[in-house]
Amino acid sequence: QVQLVESGGGLVQAGGSLRLSCAASGSIFSINDMGWYRQAPGKQREVVAFVTNGGSANYGDSVKGRVTISRDNAKNTVYLQMNRLKPEDTAVYYCVGLRNTVVAGPGYDYWGQGTQVTVSS
Repeated sequence: QVQLVESGGGLVQAGGSLRLSCAASGSIFSINDMGWYRQAPGKQREVVAFVTNGGSANYGDSVKGRVTISRDNAKNTVYLQMNRLKPEDTAVYYCVGLRNTVVAGPGYDYWGQGTQVTVSS
């Protein structure tokens, strides 16, 4: 199995910055792409950013230009640098590792417990 542990969430003022980290442990070869989702109360879960094993990044439309995702494979850690934060960014942010079905077989992706990000106006 895979364990994902997020850190770095907290309270920031609008316009501020925050850096989230996600450290993976366990059967790390069971993971392909890694990234971040977020969910605010009463809203659907939405993708924030994903990065492949090779470092290719993709971003959700709502955060493009304000966030940068990176991956350190040697440390089995993914980072999400968030800048110019808005109150609309307030949500629980979840780290996700997409399941490598070649290694692990069919099944669910791997999810962290989430970290709260609150942006005040």
